[in-house]
Amino acid sequence: MIIQKMTLLGLLLAAGSGLGAQDSLTVTAAIRKAWADQAGLRAGQALVEGRQAEAEANRDLRLPTLTLNAQGVRTNEPMQAFGIKLNQARIAAADFNPLALNHPDPIGAYGGSLVLRQPLYTGGRITSARRAGAFGAQAEAASQERRKQETAQQVVEAYFGVQVAEQALRWVEDTGLWVQGMEDFVSARVQQGLMLEAELQRLKAVHAQVDARKAEVLKQARTARSALGLLTGTGPVEGPLATPLEAAEPAKASDATPFRGDLVAADLQAKAAREGAKAAEGANRPEVGLEVGAGTLHHAWSEKGNWTWAAVGLSWKLFSAPDQARARAARAQERAAVEMRTFKQQQAEHEVRAAREAVLAAEARHLSAKAALGAAEESRRLREARHREGLTPLIEVLDADAAVQGARTLLLQSLYDLRISRAGLDLATGHPIEGVNP
Repeated sequence: MIIQKMTLLGLLLAAGSGLGAQDSLTVTAAIRKAWADQAGLRAGQALVEGRQAEAEANRDLRLPTLTLNAQGVRTNEPMQAFGIKLNQARIAAADFNPLALNHPDPIGAYGGSLVLRQPLYTGGRITSARRAGAFGAQAEAASQERRKQETAQQVVEAYFGVQVAEQALRWVEDTGLWVQGMEDFVSARVQQGLMLEAELQRLKAVHAQVDARKAEVLKQARTARSALGLLTGTGPVEGPLATPLEAAEPAKASDATPFRGDLVAADLQAKAAREGAKAAEGANRPEVGLEVGAGTLHHAWSEKGNWTWAAVGLSWKLFSAPDQARARAARAQERAAVEMRTFKQQQAEHEVRAAREAVLAAEARHLSAKAALGAAEESRRLREARHREGLTPLIEVLDADAAVQGARTLLLQSLYDLRISRAGLDLATGHPIEGVNP
């Protein structure tokens, strides 16, 4: 029912200031405003930027590192004292005196070194890590596009939910006017002694019910506008909504290539997991690196020693239980990502089938609801005319009016369901919702 739909939308809370009362808002503008201003989507974009930065860090692992070291020391530890003098290039014959070697005087020094390290071979770890980072960043970007489309569908639901609530409010007000007219008519007949007082009291009870329903629908309409404001990031929407609930004709399929970000993200995540597994296995392979450096150590500004070095070295962990366990874990994560990709594809196929069936069912309900409303309004008109002639009791007129209200509710529900089901089909097939591209 409409009230149930509005209650679901009412779970969203409002924040911030509303749109200007004079500004009309189309559903297209609402979707674009949500993409630009909603804090949730901005958080998602920050995640994308973070993954891109991680990908850049992985890509730069193949570049050399340049390290500057600076130090100052004062010690009388025999080995260090002799080594410092040697590095300062000021060893003399007296320094080989056993007494000086065993019990040196405290010595001070300051200096530093500059070291360049370049990985030459890492067992494929760097290449795999770089690819995994790139795939991960692309997957996050695809997920963000999917989040935008899901937000667009939510905006469509909230936008047209506002229109449904406000149309229901107008119909409730019309019903109130109709009941007031009936009440005036019956009151006059009661004063003339042509009708019973009980019929007037019954109409007053109906009038009170209409007033109560008006208050409830008004609350739902305001809550729906608050929900729309939350989705668009603007606070409660107060201006008129320019896009009609009933489209003039079904939206034409977009020429854009269907794009389901969640499927693209699942495929990229599987690729990233595969490369991550390769990187983990690379930890059990040898690595070769080049190191080039220069150092200096001073006793005074003019008393110093300088040296350089260049080396190529190989390092190989022949056995590391933690690294082997991490490699197994990475392979398990790869299998999980592949299975999740398969499940996502199957889920998408199911969603497309269900969405198409939903559109067909909504179209059928809409045609039926239009016919039912026409019949109910005609029945009420005839019964009201017969009642005014004294040929039909009031209870039959009220029953006819209740049928009109029920038919109106069904018509609104069918219009809403039809619009939402079409948006759901676009989301399931990957087409732009309401024709709006990110």
